[in-house]
Parts: sequence; structure tokens; C-alpha cells
Amino acid sequence: MVYTTALLFGHGVPVLSEEESVVEMIGKYLSQLTSPGRKTSSARRGSVESCDETDSNSPLNNLDAGLEHEERLLQQDVTQQIERCLTEAKASTLHCQVLLLPHQMTTKVGQDVVHFSADEPCGLRGASIKVYVECKDGLKSVGSVFPDPSVTPTFELSVILKADKDGGWPPLKHIFGTNKVLKLRPEYRLVKRKLYSSASPVIHDFH
Repeated sequence: MVYTTALLFGHGVPVLSEEESVVEMIGKYLSQLTSPGRKTSSARRGSVESCDETDSNSPLNNLDAGLEHEERLLQQDVTQQIERCLTEAKASTLHCQVLLLPHQMTTKVGQDVVHFSADEPCGLRGASIKVYVECKDGLKSVGSVFPDPSVTPTFELSVILKADKDGGWPPLKHIFGTNKVLKLRPEYRLVKRKLYSSASPVIHDFH
């Protein structure tokens, strides 16, 4: 298992408004339909189009690509905010100088958070994300993430990371002291709770 030290990243990547992206793409589509130079094939008039036919240059395909790109930016921003929560909690909450994370762990957490939010009305934008670390002395809250502050959260998503009971990497423990190095395990848990529903929370464990 490869570990990396948690670092403090800069501000999140700006995310384009979904509404603006949709309006822009629809506008381009309509402008192409009304363009004087556009020719309509009479062979297709009155016929039934096959649903298997695709046009790689279709504005609808461009619209899907734009939304996927926007979602990737949102996922990247959430990942960076989770890393920021961990970094800021090192001294104040976790009481360590060095925090070791499994390689690409926060990226994987970000991807699972997006997938876990896919069936919600507003997707990831409607989430209120709480980040916790489960230590020997109990569960510790290390911060909160709101993917889109302009959207009222419809569900709460708890990200529960787990500290390694064996402590940190031995060479670093020798340098910083036994209680100054904290290592997180690859396993973590996501708990989703709908804020305006009596439905039971949904729990997923990842390894």
C-alpha cells in the first residue's frame, strides 16, 4: 500500500452553472436548425428514424459531454475540499503533525460520493457532506462540504474514514513521536440520510 501525506490545496475549480450550459447548448442547436445554409434531405421526410442511428456531431451529444465535464469538475472540487478538511483538522481535531493517506484515496472517495448521489433529485449539488475520522477514542468530525452552496441540501452524506490502530509509519513515528503520526486505512464508509424523508439511512462500506 502506497501512502501519501495530506496536503492543503487551493480554492476549488469554478463550476459552470448547469442552467447556463443547457441554455447555451439549446441555443446552438436552434441556430443550426434555422441556418440558411442548412439542407434537409427529402429521403428522410415522413420516414421512421432508427433509434440506433447516432451523429457524433449532434448538439445533444455535445450537451451530454458538457454536463459530464461539469460533473467531473464538481467531483474534483469536492475531493479537494475533503482533503482541505483533513489538513485543517490535523492539529485541532486529530492532534497529529503528519497524516498519511493511502495513495489516491480521496480521489476514490470523491468518485464514490458522486455515484452515491446519482439517484438524488439534484445529484451531488443537493448533498450536505460530513467528514469523520474513526479513531481509537471515538468518531471525530473533521469538517463539512457543500458542493453547491446555492442549492438547499436534500440529503446528508457522511464520509467515515478509519484510522489505522497500529499507528503511523515507523520511521516517521521515530522522528515526530508516537502520537504525532496518524495513518488512515483504505477502508471507509458512506452513510446517506434523506433530510425530508422518514426512510432509513443507506450504508455502504468500501474496501
